[in-house]
Amino acid sequence: MNPYAKLTFSLSLMLGTTITISSNHWMAAWTGLEINTLAIIPLISKSHHPRAIEAAIKYFLVQAAASTLLLFSSMINAWHTGQWDITQLNHPTSSLLLTTAIAMKLGLVPFHFWFPEVLQGSPLTTAMLLSTVMKFPPITILLLTSHSLNPTLLATMAIASAALGGWMGLNQTQIRKILAFSSISHLGWMSIVLIYNPKLTLATFYIYCTMTGAIFLTLNTTKSFKLSTMMTSWTKTPVLNTTLMMTLLSLAGLPPLTGFLPKWLIIQELSKQEMTAPATIIAILSLLSLFFYLRLAYYSTITLPPNPTNLMKQWHANKPASTLIAALSSMSTLLLPLSPMILALI
Repeated sequence: MNPYAKLTFSLSLMLGTTITISSNHWMAAWTGLEINTLAIIPLISKSHHPRAIEAAIKYFLVQAAASTLLLFSSMINAWHTGQWDITQLNHPTSSLLLTTAIAMKLGLVPFHFWFPEVLQGSPLTTAMLLSTVMKFPPITILLLTSHSLNPTLLATMAIASAALGGWMGLNQTQIRKILAFSSISHLGWMSIVLIYNPKLTLATFYIYCTMTGAIFLTLNTTKSFKLSTMMTSWTKTPVLNTTLMMTLLSLAGLPPLTGFLPKWLIIQELSKQEMTAPATIIAILSLLSLFFYLRLAYYSTITLPPNPTNLMKQWHANKPASTLIAALSSMSTLLLPLSPMILALI
């Protein structure tokens, strides 16, 4: 892709995200979401592979439908209340439509079907953007309207997302699809606590973005797309693969790694709100996700390939791992001792 075109699309992504997260008016938020959608489509389809084109078309259709619902929701609310302010979402039909629209934007169950397919057809860097940056504007809208949303509906969608993300990830061999179902599962954790503690949802999202960013950038460095290629990548970058294993275990939520913190805080918050049953269910469902994270971690470092590789053991990668990967991986694994400071900030 032309560097100037890539720069234009990247700046448009930043612009769209900034417009949406800083807006109070529904039309401004909708405009930012549209700019984001139009900017990411060329990045999805830049390889010109039929699968990439298919992913771009699927993404466009789903996001266009979600944007239409969001606009429809805001117009119904404005018609009944005379308010275009995002925080003044008072009409129940508007609230239901908005929940549907944002669930489609994020890939929450039952509107998750597009997400694994689009991620599988995208390059790894674009897949990272779809899993992290592109989810920030819809989550911001959810935070601004959290007081108006239906708690039962959100809790049901959250538990369904955690269950489906865990179940569907079990039999995948494509790493991008596994990470897509991982994202759906994590969105369930964020959604279930949204109404009770929106700041905790945002903190969980930040930590999730850090861990997912580190994993995608590492996979992009080792060029691992399937479990079978992951098994042989240790010969090129043993240290990077060991770091990848730690980051995957952190994403699974195992102590004493960073990923344990949001799960611990969410279960604590749900217990305070007397939602012991949903907290127990979502904690048990996280064991499903733990299985495929452990499988990924096992493949990345512990398992030898079934046949000896023809490659010589290379103790240095062809290109050194970037400082960004080092920083993100460190944050993904070592932040738990700083939890008192993180708690003070949220």
